[in-house]
Amino acid sequence: MTVHSLPSSGSPRRSLLQMWLVIAVCAAPVIASYYSFYVLKPHGSAYSELIQPAVELPAELPLRDLQGRPVAASSLKGQWLLITVQDGACDTACERMLFMQRQLRDMLGKERDKLDKLWLIPDDAPLRPELLKALDQGVAPTLLRVPREALQGWLKPETGHAYGEHLFLVDPLGRWMMRSPAAPDPSRFKKDLDRLIKANAGWDRPGR
Repeated sequence: MTVHSLPSSGSPRRSLLQMWLVIAVCAAPVIASYYSFYVLKPHGSAYSELIQPAVELPAELPLRDLQGRPVAASSLKGQWLLITVQDGACDTACERMLFMQRQLRDMLGKERDKLDKLWLIPDDAPLRPELLKALDQGVAPTLLRVPREALQGWLKPETGHAYGEHLFLVDPLGRWMMRSPAAPDPSRFKKDLDRLIKANAGWDRPGR
């Protein structure tokens, strides 16, 4: 009796091709939004600075919640993130930026659930109770502490400016891809948000 070898479950080349097809399907909506923003530019030139190439979220970014518990960097993926970086003391300029962050999300209308607000705090200063109470009105931002030196491996302010002067936009794959000018004009920045998020309609799920 002749014994034949069992059929192979698939060549490595075929498996690799299937893997890339899955990746392409998952990433297609985000790729479409980038194409719309960078190439088509249906509403004119961008107001904000596009980060080329986009900067990947460091897998080991040391994030902590306000109780000091570690938070996995991967938990930030899955939606667009509108990020402000402000010290815990949060002066008047900080409060204005937090208000702008909230208003920009609200101004997106039916698209607003595709955008999460994130406040990254690069120090250990305590937050004022009255500020925390104000933030809890409506949809509160996520508040996470991160060492400033670690944050510099991902987000950076414009040369000559501070973190707190900007808003940073991160895509659903965790890539930093846009930075507002210092002291941004919310109406002009919103046009950039609209262009990206509406082109991204097939990607997102409401809430994280």
